[in-house]
Amino acid sequence: MSAHHHIQPPATTPDDDADLARWDDDGAPPAQPQPSPAAWLRVGAELGDRLVVLSGRQDLIVTCRPGTRSGAPAAYFPMLGEVEFDAELFAPLQPHEVHPRIPGDEDRYPAAWGVFVHEAAHATHTVWRQPPDAEPRVVEAALLLEESRAEGAHLTRRPMDRTYLRTSARTLVMPDIANPRVAGIEHAATVAALILGRRDVGILDAGETRAVATLCKKVLGANLLATLTGIWTAAHQCADHDAATMLTHAQDWCDALDTALPSRPVPENLADLLSGAVGVVMDRMAANDLADRTAQAAADSALARRAERQAKGRAQQAEQRRKAAATAKSVFTPRGTTVSPDGTPAPYYSPVTGTRRPTTAEQRAAASLSRALRAAAYRERTEERTTSPTPPGRLNMGRALARDAQRAAGAVPTAEPFTHTRRHNSPTPPLRVAIAVDVSGSMSAACGPVASAAWIVARAAALTGPDSRTATIAYDQYLTALTRPTHRPPERVVQFDANGRAHNLADAIDALDHGLDLSRPGTGRLLVIVTDAQYTPNETANAVTRINRLTTAGCAALQLTLTDESRHLPGTTLLHLPRPSSTPAAIAQAATDAIRRTR
Repeated sequence: MSAHHHIQPPATTPDDDADLARWDDDGAPPAQPQPSPAAWLRVGAELGDRLVVLSGRQDLIVTCRPGTRSGAPAAYFPMLGEVEFDAELFAPLQPHEVHPRIPGDEDRYPAAWGVFVHEAAHATHTVWRQPPDAEPRVVEAALLLEESRAEGAHLTRRPMDRTYLRTSARTLVMPDIANPRVAGIEHAATVAALILGRRDVGILDAGETRAVATLCKKVLGANLLATLTGIWTAAHQCADHDAATMLTHAQDWCDALDTALPSRPVPENLADLLSGAVGVVMDRMAANDLADRTAQAAADSALARRAERQAKGRAQQAEQRRKAAATAKSVFTPRGTTVSPDGTPAPYYSPVTGTRRPTTAEQRAAASLSRALRAAAYRERTEERTTSPTPPGRLNMGRALARDAQRAAGAVPTAEPFTHTRRHNSPTPPLRVAIAVDVSGSMSAACGPVASAAWIVARAAALTGPDSRTATIAYDQYLTALTRPTHRPPERVVQFDANGRAHNLADAIDALDHGLDLSRPGTGRLLVIVTDAQYTPNETANAVTRINRLTTAGCAALQLTLTDESRHLPGTTLLHLPRPSSTPAAIAQAATDAIRRTR
């Protein structure tokens, strides 16, 4: 059993209880319970789990408690394999509110996570060891150069951590600037290494660090600053284990400062100037980070809205497909009833007036159209020619002699003298013709020609091939199937009149699309709309939406009109027929062109 279970709170006496009761309501805010150091043990363990991902090492532990042994917000102890972390970095969060094991929880405490990423960078890349006889000042300089070198190496492995490393700079650098352990020229050089070194590895931007760069150039001089810049730039290229090279760069650092110390005057308020310049850097960093977060939030919001619109559009399309399927099922029934778009029978109304036998002229027109469709659908056989060094195939003497010459010359023969031709039959595309005829009161002149054209096209499509299908729907506010998408051609011509009201073209197109697969490529597809398009704006908009969807999928759309007052439906090819009797020929020509264009 854990020893913690044996620790009990101190007992109280009755007098103590009386005192507590007397002071219980003294007007002061209620005392806030302070979490014990043991409450942070779980946070430390979860930080250790995330440290494996950040550093790639599994031999490290993380201890999290209020305060640290080193006095720094966090520290890495190479010999102990430990990263200690000050729990105060999570303020004002309490330990039960911190869950580092959950990816994304770090966004609630970016400053603390930035410090943790910084220590992870040291745990991964600060693996060189100082010799026992190394001069302490040189080791201090090497550790100073290591600050930006380790972060730059970490950024190379994990560029997504740049935001957190920028945050850690505000948490770690400012205390070092405000409470320097060195003064004068060395203080300015330290600030340059901490700020400008991070600039050169890509953590800070040049515009953000301009105040420090200008002040350090004035205090150190252009030559000394260039020398120091060259030293930390060379240190950034040092390998993780190369202690000798790091100490060499550190020695060069110390030598450059020793050379400049006697000759460089130092302003009396240098510490304040440096703190002010670093404060400007931090303010610009905070402003840039805020702008980046705002831009990212706007981009994420736009992306979310776009995804929501796409999901809504997909849902609407699915709902529209279900509705179209239900409409097609209710329209294309053997009973031939007139139905509403929702599938309910129309009350006491049907434009169908009867049927008749096809005339001899219509039968000849169907046969002629069938021959024209078969001719348009015919595809030549494709040929594929391949060469090979061995039979089968037709021998090409020129390549055979070239192969013999290559072999005689001692070269590897590359000529292929045999040619083989493979011929492939191209499939004949089937035909899909959908006819939507307006049976409102203004379209009475089109009834006879369209009835004839519907029978001719259906008969010709059936004679063309078993996969060709057509369908015709008469529409006003209701829908009536005149021909259905079956493999059997109609025996009789369906006659109808035009006495309806309103124009439900959108649902007629949906039913035809579902019944004939007008949106699916691979067939000769044609949508014929016989109408004067005297619609309301809402009726026109709904119809145009369906037409555009079909034309985008490759289906041809033709609008036939009989009067000069007709309007054009956008997305269709408008064909004005002064003589209604020419309607069958126009539809036949459009169907032939549609199947000819199919590939």
